[in-house]
Amino acid sequence: MQWLTPLTALYAALITVPLLLLLYFLKLKRHEQIVSSTLLWQRAIRDMQVNAPFQKLRHNILLLIQLLMLFAVLFALAWPILSMKKSSGQRHVILIDRSASMNTVDDDSSGKKSRLDIAKEQAKIFIESMRQKAVLSLKDDSDQTMIIAFDDHAKVMCNFTSNKGQLIHAIESISSGHGKSLLSEAIIVARAFSQSPTGEADYTNQQDPAKLELFSDGKITDLIDLTISDNEITYHSIGVESSQNTGITAMQALRSYENPDEIEVFVSISNFGDKKLDADLQLSVNNNVKAIRSISVPSSSMNLDTNKEEPGKIAVNFSLSEVEPGVLEIRLLSDDSLECDNSSWAIVSPPKKLSVLLVTSENPALESALKACPLAKLDIQSPVEFDELDKDALSIENPYDVIVLDNHINDHLPKGKYIVFGQPPGGIDVNVPGQIENQVIIDWRQKHPVLNYVNLLNLFAAKCYQMELPRDSDVLAEFNETSAMAIVERNGSVFLLVGFDILETNWPFEPSFVLFCYNATSYLGMQISQDQKNELKVGEPIVIEGLAPGTEAKVTMPDKETEVLQANPSGIIRFADTSHVGQYNLSISDSTPRFYVVNLLDSEESDIKPIKELVMSNSQTIVAQDEMISRANIPLWPFLVGLALLLACIEWLVYNSKVRI
Repeated sequence: MQWLTPLTALYAALITVPLLLLLYFLKLKRHEQIVSSTLLWQRAIRDMQVNAPFQKLRHNILLLIQLLMLFAVLFALAWPILSMKKSSGQRHVILIDRSASMNTVDDDSSGKKSRLDIAKEQAKIFIESMRQKAVLSLKDDSDQTMIIAFDDHAKVMCNFTSNKGQLIHAIESISSGHGKSLLSEAIIVARAFSQSPTGEADYTNQQDPAKLELFSDGKITDLIDLTISDNEITYHSIGVESSQNTGITAMQALRSYENPDEIEVFVSISNFGDKKLDADLQLSVNNNVKAIRSISVPSSSMNLDTNKEEPGKIAVNFSLSEVEPGVLEIRLLSDDSLECDNSSWAIVSPPKKLSVLLVTSENPALESALKACPLAKLDIQSPVEFDELDKDALSIENPYDVIVLDNHINDHLPKGKYIVFGQPPGGIDVNVPGQIENQVIIDWRQKHPVLNYVNLLNLFAAKCYQMELPRDSDVLAEFNETSAMAIVERNGSVFLLVGFDILETNWPFEPSFVLFCYNATSYLGMQISQDQKNELKVGEPIVIEGLAPGTEAKVTMPDKETEVLQANPSGIIRFADTSHVGQYNLSISDSTPRFYVVNLLDSEESDIKPIKELVMSNSQTIVAQDEMISRANIPLWPFLVGLALLLACIEWLVYNSKVRI
């Protein structure tokens, strides 16, 4: 048994017990009166004897009951706890999963609660069961605990401490997210803090690692990368097996190249439950319903080849014409356990024909091919005229959708989308060791939009540039000795590199050359560079570049909360708090708001069946605890308060029965 506040009870006893006894020592004040005989006054004589010091305390039931009642209250003030744990001085790290699947609302005996709420309740019970150092003890140590919440990133909610109030407050402050569940970063952080003690914890024995307590439903995607030592982690599984969920796992809205007024919407629906789902799928633009379609999604089934359960899937597509610009939403009208995967969004941009700038000394073949494309505007400038332009103004105003560079090298290009014929520009991590001769195309990606229906089989280059590309480049075609075409993204710009001068090839005489120019300008005109992306995944930041330093922007999040940001000295605004799915609106000064959407589209998180066994990289299996956490420390003060109330009732009955001693 432990006493959390024994000094408080001791001080109270030193004050209240003497006061109670003093009340019984007080003598009655009587008037003296002369009588003829004491025969009739025997009772008064006995009363005087009772009021003598110590004499009146003999056989006093009321005093005994009142003392017992007072002692019960004093013991309750000492806050006694019956500890079921015999160990002391242990360290624990509580890891609480707050990923998308932990938003699942399970219906069990305790009612409807999200898995995150259940995990937090279990963690608080664990905290309340920690061993606390006794006030009068010189040998025992308190348990020390640290709180870490994680989804695709880990966040330290509380460092090692034995303060239960602080730990419980840290657990209550954990909010849900819609990201993936990645455990490796949380374990790295836990180990780092365990090996580098800070704060109030006093670790005299650094040989004993902290025990990891994982509260999760097991939907962790990076288990294959984790290595856990024996008995390092205890897994507390959260969630019930009978959870049903159907979600949107893929969605894309594309504007047709041939008909810019027409939009094709493709949606993939997955059913992870064991029951077929009949529901409605609703499409709306700017909150105006455009279409509703009834769907039937089959239940999950076992794949006999892989011996794994796979969800039932269907694909749905919508065709829309003359759609106003704005936010397009697909919503699954179904009441299931997980809400955040029932909606998905896309940004609908206004249709337009492209404006193209051609920078060339003189290339009639390239000019003719671009004039054959359905462009709104084609401007032609010489390299000297292009170099004299204000590059900063060109980056901000962005009057051209695509800029075509024909054998012109400029290391300080404005932000934009480029088709580069000849030597690649500098500053994009592409090295050019030299030129090579007599090259033919040996392979090309026929299904890529740039090369769709483009036959490069007969292309011969008398001279071409040898390109050493960065790892993140996208190679589209290859000569027998080097890459011929590739896409590189750098500094907010997209570069389609064609590593040869077309006048040094036979390509202008091939029909595929005009088709290539059409595909390339259409693809780049619709291509979104990294800092312009408006359709994001959970946790992917919103980035705006090319602003004046100090420019203010206001972001409105899906929950209608707002945050004011400022551009850094480089003119960049970065908003990273995209942890929830939905629509984000960003307003810069008084300009038209920019719309961004964050989608889940993650089949791993939509599959909400809890996993009871975690398999690590070394084939080590961690089995979940069989039972939920129960309280290991029992507070006794409620029982003592109840005893005090019972004694008060007994004292009242004795007093009213007028018992005489």
